[in-house]
Amino acid sequence: MFLLCKVASLTLVAVLTLCGEVPAERIIGGHEVLKHSRPYMVLLERKLANGGTAHCGGFLVSADFVLTAAHCQAESYKVFLGLHSYHHLKRVQQLFVEKQFPHENYDDCLHINDIMLLKLNSSANITENVKPIALADNNNCSVCSVSGWGRTKINGSLSVILMEVNVTLIDYQKCVEMGMYCSSGEAGPAKGDSGGPLVCEDEKVHGVVSQNYKPNKNALRISMYTKIVDNRDWIDAIMKK
Repeated sequence: MFLLCKVASLTLVAVLTLCGEVPAERIIGGHEVLKHSRPYMVLLERKLANGGTAHCGGFLVSADFVLTAAHCQAESYKVFLGLHSYHHLKRVQQLFVEKQFPHENYDDCLHINDIMLLKLNSSANITENVKPIALADNNNCSVCSVSGWGRTKINGSLSVILMEVNVTLIDYQKCVEMGMYCSSGEAGPAKGDSGGPLVCEDEKVHGVVSQNYKPNKNALRISMYTKIVDNRDWIDAIMKK
């Protein structure tokens, strides 16, 4: 699935980076999503400062706003709504971003406060295939799912279809210290999946896919998610303005 961060893509690594984490890179060990069963999903095609193109995930939270990860910042964006297969881009809604709102306290080294709102240049046409998703207002979640178009294998290519994987949240000291949700195991989000939603039992978004982390080369991969509930006031304030 297509998820790249501001400095480096969310990759699965066996050693720590200088800052300790890397953005999430792909959904591994998942399955194809039932077509258009996740109408809130967004694919972001990002134009970078160096002229290159990269991708991130995101999700529609209103007709005018998309929520994603702050490390997905770019010079400009093309937003695809109602997409299932990347081969059918002409059949979906394509919009652009009027303004980006990365969290003012985002730390691009540790990826703390890794969350960003994108104001669309025009309102999305709400249909059966394009609908916003509700945001969580509590921390009551344990079994969740993550969707995206990122890689499905470590050295594979990005997925052309929307994929999904189930994850179980864990108590992990580093995540507690950073104020993030975490899941562990090789099955989970990866490159191209950054900015995608962590959707739990109540069918609300509880987190934003942020980064992957390995304590050591033999340890299981830890996937980290920015908490929605801790950022509700910030989200609501920007959208109301």
